[in-house]
Amino acid sequence: MAGMVVCHGSPAVRDRIVAAAHSVPALVPARGAATAEELVALARRAAPALVLLDAHLPGVGPIEAIRRLRMIGVQPVLIMLAVPGDEITLDRAIALGARGYLAPDVDRSELVAVAAHSLAASAVPHQAGPPSRTDAGPVSAVPQPARRNGAVATELTRRELEVLSGMSHGRSNAQIGADLFLSEDTVKTHARRLFRKLGAADRAQAVAIGLRQGLIR
Repeated sequence: MAGMVVCHGSPAVRDRIVAAAHSVPALVPARGAATAEELVALARRAAPALVLLDAHLPGVGPIEAIRRLRMIGVQPVLIMLAVPGDEITLDRAIALGARGYLAPDVDRSELVAVAAHSLAASAVPHQAGPPSRTDAGPVSAVPQPARRNGAVATELTRRELEVLSGMSHGRSNAQIGADLFLSEDTVKTHARRLFRKLGAADRAQAVAIGLRQGLIR
């Protein structure tokens, strides 16, 4: 699989992202599709490594589009193009294997980050499952607990892992909340819980423990 398909109902959004992707070698060839049918047709001809999928895709919609890709045996990295308010669609998409979301106004620098992180992470099997309203959400995939020296790492919920991952990238509580569609107070609650589980006194110690245990990288 190679390249990217942007499947979005807006020609302006679709064309702008495709044009930006042409300058990112890992995303070439970049192609556009307006519907699920066009997406499947393109995937049949040349399976893409990455699909950016409109959370408001017209016609059969994004969830059916994901199912149709699976039916033909194509399993690219799926990133949703979504905005606040799309949580229900995002939860359903993540349950079907989507890795996360980006805003429709994604720029070249964000596309570079997707190429560097999401595509590299695609070599690790993504464990999809029914998301809950508290412990699953529309974010990029978070590494699951690993074993070190035969011992299982500290067990954190998906949301706690997402908050810890945000901390490891230097994101503030407010920024993490915006990324996860959560209030800053809710992020602080998850942070306190993960600190207690890890036995950490602060962010820096939590990130250090998380790295040692393989919870984040």
